[in-house]
Amino acid sequence: MTTTKHEFGEIQRKNMEAAMRLAQLSIDNSQRIMELQSQLARELFENSVEQTKLQAGSKDPQDIVRLRAQYAQETTQKMIAAAQQVAEIGNSARVEFSRLLTEQLAAGSQDMVDAFQTFFKALPGQNSNLLETMQQAMTNANTAFEQMRKAATNAFDSAGEVTKKAAAKGRK
Repeated sequence: MTTTKHEFGEIQRKNMEAAMRLAQLSIDNSQRIMELQSQLARELFENSVEQTKLQAGSKDPQDIVRLRAQYAQETTQKMIAAAQQVAEIGNSARVEFSRLLTEQLAAGSQDMVDAFQTFFKALPGQNSNLLETMQQAMTNANTAFEQMRKAATNAFDSAGEVTKKAAAKGRK
């Protein structure tokens, strides 16, 4: 029974390590997005100051209209580029989350089966049907998770394509 407690403790430790890796990944991606937003805000502010000076120095109304249109176009392009970068960060985070979860489930399932085997072997009567049922349930859970992961991957890939197409239209 002590071995089983130790095995379940080890499973818990591995789950905690996986949770810490996921948390660190989330923090890293949040920092990347915040840096991107800060850089974009700084660039937009600098460009707006520059444009204000140019427009204030111009006496020709048509030149002012041209400068405003140019500024609007440049700003829009920067916003679209930033949105694409955020989408790429999100997509890479999703892929990494999925990989880590799949890895954890695969390793965790085997650890869990091993722990249950040890536990069931220690029980009086050693009902083999109970162990087979537990293994089948774990296999079914892994299969269901894999199907959900594939569906989520397809959905995010489709959303990424829609974003890229919309960004391409915005540049035209």
